[in-house]
Amino acid sequence: MKNEKIAVIGAGRFGTAIAKELSLKGVEVLVIDSTLSIIQDISDDVAYAVCVDATNKRALEAENIEDYDTVIVAIGNDFEARLLCVANLLDLKVKRIVCRTLGENQKLILEKMGITEFLSPEDEVGVIVAERMLNPNILTYLQLPDQYRIAEVLTPPRIVGKTIEELNFRDSYRISLITIRRETYDSVDTKKIEEHIIGVPATSDIIEENDIFVLFGKLVDIETFINSNL
Repeated sequence: MKNEKIAVIGAGRFGTAIAKELSLKGVEVLVIDSTLSIIQDISDDVAYAVCVDATNKRALEAENIEDYDTVIVAIGNDFEARLLCVANLLDLKVKRIVCRTLGENQKLILEKMGITEFLSPEDEVGVIVAERMLNPNILTYLQLPDQYRIAEVLTPPRIVGKTIEELNFRDSYRISLITIRRETYDSVDTKKIEEHIIGVPATSDIIEENDIFVLFGKLVDIETFINSNL
């Protein structure tokens, strides 16, 4: 991602979060939005922020949008504006376009235009929320093909005090422990709790009450691990 240049069009909550995170990772970010107050709010957090109408092809051309490695179209509810923006980007021969989509119908239309990369935050959040309603011990997860997940899981009470070797994740549950997020007290202010990744866990590491596991495996096996240790 070194020397990467990315433009984010549409700086609502979703677009702003993407732009700020990319900027923190050292990416040169251009934010485009038609609302001046939004541009003023984000201008200190990214390399460039401009108030222009992304449905205006000449306005995009004036910002040299075609020079950016990736353009993320994060415009929210105004699908017509999103389509016009995408059409302009295609005309300007932008190298890579990633577009927000709300539902399969929008995705189908964008695919017909030639877009192949999509972001669907509402669908992704909906899936995660539904899973949490069914199993509150699963905090969040990354959905992978073939029913596999990378999931953050609260420590089931029955395994507190055991070692990782005793749990035998692979043979007993057909899952892998990637790492552990662990709460520790600040060395200066003993009342302040910090959270750290412990790195690659050792077999001798002892499970603590407030640990959060990062697990890899099939969803059904992760749920078996949780339910058998509650």
